[in-house]
Amino acid sequence: MGGKKGGGRVRTASTALTASFAALTVLTSCTTHPSGSPQLITIPPNASFAAVADSLHAHGIVRSRLWFKLVARIEGVDRSVQAGVYEFRPGAPATDVLAALAAGRTATTRLTMPEGFTIADLAALAAGRLGLPADSVVAAARDTAEVRALGLPGPSLEGFLSPDTYSLPVGATARELVRLLAENFKRHWGPAWTARLDTIGMTELEAVTLASIVEGEARVDEERATIAGVYRNRLRIGMGLQADPTVQYAILLETGHRKPRLYEKDYQIKSPYNTYLYRGLPPGPVNSPGRASIEAALYPADVPYLYFVATPDGHHLFSRTYDEHLRNVTRMRRLARAAPRVDSAR
Repeated sequence: MGGKKGGGRVRTASTALTASFAALTVLTSCTTHPSGSPQLITIPPNASFAAVADSLHAHGIVRSRLWFKLVARIEGVDRSVQAGVYEFRPGAPATDVLAALAAGRTATTRLTMPEGFTIADLAALAAGRLGLPADSVVAAARDTAEVRALGLPGPSLEGFLSPDTYSLPVGATARELVRLLAENFKRHWGPAWTARLDTIGMTELEAVTLASIVEGEARVDEERATIAGVYRNRLRIGMGLQADPTVQYAILLETGHRKPRLYEKDYQIKSPYNTYLYRGLPPGPVNSPGRASIEAALYPADVPYLYFVATPDGHHLFSRTYDEHLRNVTRMRRLARAAPRVDSAR
């Protein structure tokens, strides 16, 4: 008899526990639909779950701290919340909020780094879009220890911050930003490009430097390889590159600003980046080249040209001799008087 009574009590307790779980499941699934504007919630490292629940309640994300903690305990996630900045709407289901906190699905923002941007350009962009101090971005990108840690060859991360569209966690630091862009560069630099360096007799730094000059000059994709071929020809015969993007970069380093137009005195700036005064490639890239410019530098066109001048529509006229080049320059200057300004001759 005693055994039967005991068995009855066990079955009754089991039934009650099952009912409790069923009720909890129903209540959890019946949370009101999210409404209102999304709220950014910062979860500090090592925050207690009670503090997390308090913060979510204070922002109107959860309506009952007790209920939220109970669900977290049953789901087994009250000890696995990850720090970060999260975005939730008021009234979000507790299970959804807890799943995001446990998985570390932090709030993100998108940032597009265009081809041809410099470190200074990125710093200004990050200041406006992410609220990061511009000087912190510049410092992180020019930190030689960071360059070495990433295994990149430049004197800074100039040229090695891959142009792309990125999804970043809200609250990312300047160092995290530049590391993300630099690691993306490394992912895209494949073994075939490394093998190609031996064929053209250049280092990775030299190839990216040349690519950055091509990026600064080219306005149409089909001319990139030809422009790279012109500069390769100049390098081969020991002729000065005389590339305006390098002068612009020298001015940027000295003054912190880019000039919309170069004048004769600008070509006299004393800088190793001024390829009008110093032969060969400059010490490093002058911007972040895109994939098309890198491939142009690695696979330059086999052309006989040594000179080129821009046309009003963004294309260029290429020439073999200086006399031919001067005639092209005269033609373009004549057109310039009746058309938008063209870039100076190269």
